[in-house]
Amino acid sequence: MATGFVSSNTCLVLNRRSDCCSSRFCHFPSSYPTTSSSSSSKSTLSTPKRASIRCQSTSTDEPKTKMNLFDNASNLLTNMLSGGSIGSMPIAEGAVSDLFDRPLFFSLYDWFIKYGSVYKLAFGPKAFVVVSDPIVARYILRENAFSYDKGVLAEILEPIMGKGLIPADLDTWKQRRRVIAPGFHSSYLEAMARLFTDCADRTVLKFDKLLEQEESRGGKAIELDLEAEFSNLALDIIGLGVFNYDFGSITKESPVIQAVYGTLFEAEHRSTFYIPYWKIPLARWLVPRQRKFQNDLKVINDCLDGLIQNAKETREEAEVEKLQQRDYLNLKDASLLRFLVDMRGVDVDDRQLRDDLMTMLIAGHETTAAVLTWAVFLLAQHPVKMKKAQSEIDAVLGQGRTTFEFLKKLEYLRLIVVESLRLYPQPPLLIRRSLKSDKLPGGYNGDKDGYEIPAGTDVFLSVYNLHRSPYLWDKPNEFEPERFLVPKESSIEGWAGFDPSRSPGALYPNEIISDFAFLPFGGGPRKCVGDQFALMESTIALAMLLQKFDVELRGSPESVELVTGATIHTKTGLWCKLKKRSNV
Repeated sequence: MATGFVSSNTCLVLNRRSDCCSSRFCHFPSSYPTTSSSSSSKSTLSTPKRASIRCQSTSTDEPKTKMNLFDNASNLLTNMLSGGSIGSMPIAEGAVSDLFDRPLFFSLYDWFIKYGSVYKLAFGPKAFVVVSDPIVARYILRENAFSYDKGVLAEILEPIMGKGLIPADLDTWKQRRRVIAPGFHSSYLEAMARLFTDCADRTVLKFDKLLEQEESRGGKAIELDLEAEFSNLALDIIGLGVFNYDFGSITKESPVIQAVYGTLFEAEHRSTFYIPYWKIPLARWLVPRQRKFQNDLKVINDCLDGLIQNAKETREEAEVEKLQQRDYLNLKDASLLRFLVDMRGVDVDDRQLRDDLMTMLIAGHETTAAVLTWAVFLLAQHPVKMKKAQSEIDAVLGQGRTTFEFLKKLEYLRLIVVESLRLYPQPPLLIRRSLKSDKLPGGYNGDKDGYEIPAGTDVFLSVYNLHRSPYLWDKPNEFEPERFLVPKESSIEGWAGFDPSRSPGALYPNEIISDFAFLPFGGGPRKCVGDQFALMESTIALAMLLQKFDVELRGSPESVELVTGATIHTKTGLWCKLKKRSNV
């Protein structure tokens, strides 16, 4: 579940129904109007036009200006209960009912353009601070990171992930981070490149067989829901790479697979439902879906407990340096679980290991599937860019297999992956809660004296707004992978602009290169520990798909309806036409 593997930055879109209130779903048009026609950095500082992000249930791009009774009641309640407790920043109010018509992050973008990069959102009995500024994001995530925790996010995820890295309190997080982070070392990642290739091979072989069957009937293409296929692929990779378990979900179903998806759906449900009814006494036994959730958790826990017990029975203790020097390419069990169990001096209990593994399973699986889904969605609308990617793949791989060394040469494909994450960040929001009173920087065009906030303030860091900000990016709504190769000077005081040389040797652009304008995996000490795992996994899977097949959308881009919860995903799948490449 979101922003990458073991993302400690997973966001749950609060108080939003994932079905966007019945049949009213939002979608992206096939192409976005640009918010600035000039490529100069100075021109982007002018007041931008509103990006055209439509909802099928609305007939205008303009935000609602009249308040209804519900809006007025919500604002009154906010002002009574919390309105005066958060400092003097601009207030976005009177549009709460807009949240029932489209995903929250769309409305947050409109209010960002109207009210600025730091504003207060009046939201029923609560008020939230919404941040869409790299200077403020850098302050919260890195410069003063330990003055903030995950707040309501941790409360929602704790029943599922326990004390895993995402919902863990700071003390637990510090302890587990020191143990888990060394596991994602270079030798492990090199071995994982081979694993990613092996798993992607299963998917490609499945598609080949389906195409052969179709060709025997005189057809030349097959139609598939690639979102579902990517979800299966990601689950197999996480199982093998993290705890040495082969779900085999690409070709079969099992009770464990069904339980995993059941748990994912429940996590999504809890992230978007209005009232946490599951906390009511006896709900876990009286409510059918909660009974199913408990059963799903038991199936997964039993599986993980068995894997942990097996790993402990075959434990080979060693110092961290020795573990990192193992021959992972020829190791029978190169999983992260093996590394964690074998680490000398770390006698973690089974429950903590279970929480760690569950967090990696949930976080790593859904994010990768989403990244691949939107990368294909974008490439299908830009056939010239798809052909460019395929030419690079042919030149680098030929008819060979993807390895870590080949991955380094797939520069354009790596940029496609990160540009997809820029346009469709997973998740679109990060959530933090202040542990003590603090003063936030004013950010671009904000109060130079900053904004005082009390302890307990909930903060939405809008990754979506940062990634599409007309003040930070040229042509922010256009799909341009090449943008990450070009330095961009800043005209904003306190923001260093974009400079690839700030992170020499990095395979993928990151928050350092962009000075916190690009946050696909968060930033600072609680940044996702498995970012390289997730990015490499996505790149290799995309390379193997494009190496063998041409991909087209089955319908128009507008027909791909978007819904959100923990990640941005589709309503009914990404249905595509696949056919064998004619020049392969």
